[in-house]
Amino acid sequence: MHLSRSSSAVIVDGQPGSLGGEQGGCLLLVVPVALGLLWYPTLRRFGRRGMNFVLALTVGLLVFLVVDMWGEAQEIALSAAGALGAPALVPLLALLTAALLVVVGNSLRGRTGESGGLGLAYRIAGGIGLHNLGEGLAIGSAFAIGEVALGVFLILGFTLHNVTEGVGIAAPVVGERRPSLTHFAALAAVAGFPAILGTWIGAFTYSPFWTTIFFAVGIGAILQVVVEVGRLIARSQAKAGEPAMTWTTFGGVAAGIAVMYATGLLVAS
Repeated sequence: MHLSRSSSAVIVDGQPGSLGGEQGGCLLLVVPVALGLLWYPTLRRFGRRGMNFVLALTVGLLVFLVVDMWGEAQEIALSAAGALGAPALVPLLALLTAALLVVVGNSLRGRTGESGGLGLAYRIAGGIGLHNLGEGLAIGSAFAIGEVALGVFLILGFTLHNVTEGVGIAAPVVGERRPSLTHFAALAAVAGFPAILGTWIGAFTYSPFWTTIFFAVGIGAILQVVVEVGRLIARSQAKAGEPAMTWTTFGGVAAGIAVMYATGLLVAS
């Protein structure tokens, strides 16, 4: 039985064991996303530069997730060697997913004008949800092989990690009319509940091949969202007669990467 652990995946080579109360613990991965969304009223008081910093921070968060998921997908794909060339599927599926979502987004904009911030928030939540699916796989796999202490530690580490993701989800809707509480609840669910699904998959029906597929699609989805948020920043900066990349936006991207890296260290240590 082999366990390989990194920042967001546990790879199991063996038979899954019994599953205890970790599904309840995984609800803690939904709550921090909701807590991050509670920053929405504060974000509304930010000026243009402040909001562009937060949007750039969102880009940094997402770029970190892409790099993290890419490494995890390639590592997991190696354990599925021979299954339809799993390692090669990662870049191919990621690019196809990103291209498909760009085409769909452009088509919708052609019919209804610029896509709204709420739609972008849902796309960010969806991309983060696919990443959190991987976190659930890590937790479920740890419990399945009897590593209860590791499973609990992963839950606590990912809980802190996910608070920052809620801020990134809220950022695109700050400049618009306040969404209903139903939308905020739905955004938290879209981003957080895949962790619970991942826990079940990791504990009972873990498959390196299908995990690779999930991660590759997630990478593509997040890449498309990075493009969307980048456009949003560029439009805002252009209205003020400034280039898209300034010290403010660069600082936001760097801060987003740094925050995710720092919280990720808590899980990897």
